[in-house]
Amino acid sequence: MKTYRQLFAGIALGAACAVFITLQVLYSSEAENPSVDPQPLYWVAPMDSEYRRDGPGKSPMGMDLVPVYADPATNDAPGTIRISPDIVNNLGVRTATAEVSDWESEIRTVGYVRYDEDRLRHIHPRVSGWVETLHVKAEGDPVTAGQALYELYSPELVNAQEELLLATKRQNASLIQAARDRLNALQISNEFINALERSGEVAQTVTFRARQGGVVDNLAIREGFYVQPGTTMLSIGTLDEVWVAAEVFERQAAAVQVGMPVTMTSDFIPGRNWEGSVDYIYPTLDPQTRTVRVRLKFANADQLLKPNMFAQVVIHTTQAERVLNVPREAVIRTATQDRVVLALGDGRFKSVSVHIGRVGVSSIEILSGLEPGDRIVASAQFLLDSESSKSSDFQRLDHSVHSGHSSDADHD
Repeated sequence: MKTYRQLFAGIALGAACAVFITLQVLYSSEAENPSVDPQPLYWVAPMDSEYRRDGPGKSPMGMDLVPVYADPATNDAPGTIRISPDIVNNLGVRTATAEVSDWESEIRTVGYVRYDEDRLRHIHPRVSGWVETLHVKAEGDPVTAGQALYELYSPELVNAQEELLLATKRQNASLIQAARDRLNALQISNEFINALERSGEVAQTVTFRARQGGVVDNLAIREGFYVQPGTTMLSIGTLDEVWVAAEVFERQAAAVQVGMPVTMTSDFIPGRNWEGSVDYIYPTLDPQTRTVRVRLKFANADQLLKPNMFAQVVIHTTQAERVLNVPREAVIRTATQDRVVLALGDGRFKSVSVHIGRVGVSSIEILSGLEPGDRIVASAQFLLDSESSKSSDFQRLDHSVHSGHSSDADHD
């Protein structure tokens, strides 16, 4: 009897141990594989990843919406994508660092050389007449101050001379002064008038001389031409100092100020640099090109710069200011938003919105959206941004994905 009691006690103890072990296994299994179903982040159309809803439903094409779940293996925020190292290498992903440095900006544009219009003189007659002799024959001819330009026959000038001689014979001081003033108004020099009074003979032709030195431009007359007030006969411009007309885009115009240093080069003389400054900023905007005209001034003592010559211009707008900036090629600019792709490490990338400021030649100022030291993608960022912006599974490019995730990627 005692033997049967011991046997039953052993069986009961073994059964209890078996139940305990079974419960432990079940608990461990539930801990490792919780039975609670994960909740989808959103629902997306199978044929259009941009069509998203908060719950199940139908797509515009009549297909059932597909749920998109967060990756249980990570705690990444929505929009974070993962790709394997070999894909990163194949895409040629290159990163850079958002850093605080001195803001350096240069505005590069083109321009063309012009005469200094402050010293450009146009020659017009004040009487009607005929050009008897032309002393300058072609545009570009050099002239000096006082050099003869042309000789003009004009009945009006002949009459004005006769009036002076008549007033002189009558010894009428008021008439003499009135006759001299009339000749001066007709651009007759005092030297000519004094010679007329001494000789007492009327000159049939009057020689007109240059009032400044320079080169002839816009020569519009020849010997024998009939001219009258309002006729543009020729112009004289100086070349010891020239203007350069350049244009800058409206987004750059605010950075340009009068007096800023300017460097200029020309294909006419490779390797030669001219140093000048911003002389004037025009107050109007060209409605066709959306640019603002800027007038630059350069010394030209050797007269190598010639009007209508094209030049490459660099306006130095460097300011002693430290700002957060990134390489220009790293910023994805659209009509409504500017973005960069953050490199989070371990093959993780995420597209974030940034607020940009000034745009330089090689860098862009970041006003908000990044912190100093953030790693950003500087090449191949458009593909990464496209996938991250959709907040979808990027693991279809990853060779190490699980079969379950691969099927989800096939539906995107």
